[in-house]
Amino acid sequence: MPDRSFVLTVSCPDRVGIVHAVSGWAADRGLTITDAQQFGDASSGEFHLRMELAPTAGGAIEELRASFAPVAERFSMQHALHDLSVPHRLLVLVSRQGHVLNDLLFRVRTGQLNVQIPVIVSNHPDFAELAAWHGIPFEHVPVTPDTKPAAEARLRELVARHDVETIALARYMQILSAQLCADLPGRIINIHHSLLPSFKGAKPYTQAHDRGVKVIGATAHYVTADLDEGPIIEQDFRRVDHRMSPEQLATAGQELEAMAFARAIRWHVERRVVLRGRRTIVFD
Repeated sequence: MPDRSFVLTVSCPDRVGIVHAVSGWAADRGLTITDAQQFGDASSGEFHLRMELAPTAGGAIEELRASFAPVAERFSMQHALHDLSVPHRLLVLVSRQGHVLNDLLFRVRTGQLNVQIPVIVSNHPDFAELAAWHGIPFEHVPVTPDTKPAAEARLRELVARHDVETIALARYMQILSAQLCADLPGRIINIHHSLLPSFKGAKPYTQAHDRGVKVIGATAHYVTADLDEGPIIEQDFRRVDHRMSPEQLATAGQELEAMAFARAIRWHVERRVVLRGRRTIVFD
C-alpha cells in the first residue's frame, strides 16, 4: 500500500522507553517507520513525538488506534493517529483582500496542500465568482454589530454541516467571539500582517512606513480569545528600507502573508504542530 501513510503524534511525561515501546508497537503491526521526529522539552518535562508510518498490509485505522491504547495508557500519553491520505476539511473565511485566498486556492488546486475546501464564507460578496470558478460553494454572511450573533450561529451551522476540521482566516476582518474561540481550540488559524504584536489596526503598512521600519513580516497563529495573541505557528520577514513606499511595503507584506499562511496550514494539516498552552512545537 505505497500511497497510504499514517501519522502518529504523542505527548507525554518524558521517561525512558517511550521510543522503544512505540517502535515496537509499529513493528508488531507491520508498519514501516518512514519518518520520525522527537523532542524532549526540558522546560516542561514533556516528550513529544511525530512518526509517519506506512502499512505493509491492509488494516483499518480504528484497529490500529485500539491496539495502541495499552502503550498510551502505560506512558500517560496524549496521542492521535491520522490517515494522511484523507484530505483535511478546511473552511475558509475571507473579507475583501484576496491575496491569501488566491494563494491558498492555487495550492489546493495543484495538489500542494492535501486539503478539501467544502465552503468559502465571507462577510462581503466580492469573491463569489472566484469560488465558483474553483467549484467551491460560497456563503455570503454579512456581519454588523446587530447581526454578529446570528452570523456566528450560521458559521457554526456550516462547520457542523460540512464536517469541518479547521477554519482558516484568509484575511477575515471580523473578530470572532471568545466563546467560538473557546469551543474550537487549536482549530482556527489566522494570518496577521506583521511580526506580532506590532502595528495592529488599520493601515499597518502606512504605520510601518511612518516608523521607518527596517523589517516587515507576517505571523500565522492559532486564534484565541486574546486578540492576535494566540500561539504562533509560523513567521516570515524581509528587510526593507526608506526607498519603499507604503504601497511597495504592502505588496511585499502580502507575499509574506501568503507564504507564512500556506506553511502554517500545511504543517497543521500534516499534524506537525504540537500545541502546548501559549506556545507551539513545530516538527519540520
